[in-house]
Amino acid sequence: MTDKIAIIGFGNIANAIITPLLDKKFIQPNDVYCVVKSRKSLENIKQNYKHNINVYESSSKESKIIWDCQVKLLSVKPQHLIDIFEPDNIKIKDNLLVSILAGVSINRLTNKFPNHKCVRVVTNIPITVGKGLTGIAWCENLTKYQKKITKKLFENTSKVYEFTEDYLDIFLALTSSGPAIVSLIIEALSDGGLSGGLPKILSEELVMEMILGTISLIKEKKLTTSELKNLVTSPGGTTISALRVLEKKSVRSALIESIISASNRSKEFS
Repeated sequence: MTDKIAIIGFGNIANAIITPLLDKKFIQPNDVYCVVKSRKSLENIKQNYKHNINVYESSSKESKIIWDCQVKLLSVKPQHLIDIFEPDNIKIKDNLLVSILAGVSINRLTNKFPNHKCVRVVTNIPITVGKGLTGIAWCENLTKYQKKITKKLFENTSKVYEFTEDYLDIFLALTSSGPAIVSLIIEALSDGGLSGGLPKILSEELVMEMILGTISLIKEKKLTTSELKNLVTSPGGTTISALRVLEKKSVRSALIESIISASNRSKEFS
């Protein structure tokens, strides 16, 4: 990658996206221009970030240099989008703007940044450990090179999927809200172990190892989830007893509705 990259907002996700590219020397630190809202954030990056990138406070005159960069990663909080203004005198039109803002549509991005080609991306928190899932929706008239650059930003730390934009809300619900739901399930199961007399730390460890092992079994043996369930459910046994309780409490329905609710909320943001 030879383009200059601007990072507008430098939270955990932006850090996870750009750091592997710098680590692997796909881009040089002097080609990265970062803008943050506060002096505290600026000083934190200068003192603690391992790469010597260019960083500016958003209120400074020097921060205007980001608009000359060929690629921009927009990673502020959605409510702060109203504080960002594309200047009228942009030198080069149709530069690439990649947004990871939840619920902000391509149409809204295009209206906000009319001199850019805008791409909407949904990614999730496991990207910070190189295990992310990223969904991309393209605007019209992107070049092949711009698509390649967008994928390059994410494919080092996540599996990348291309969608039409109408799929991104449900993708967000499953992959971005999903980790919180899974964490709740882990917590609840480990509390079950705690209730049975296991120490809390041990119970949590057993639950997480069980989940990792179950996923490995399903993938390696190419089982469906129903086939796996049938493998461990015997007539009148402990597993069917547990499953009966979950069905009585409508846990399956609650999980389905939680995803639909998260998807609908994302649409409301749009």
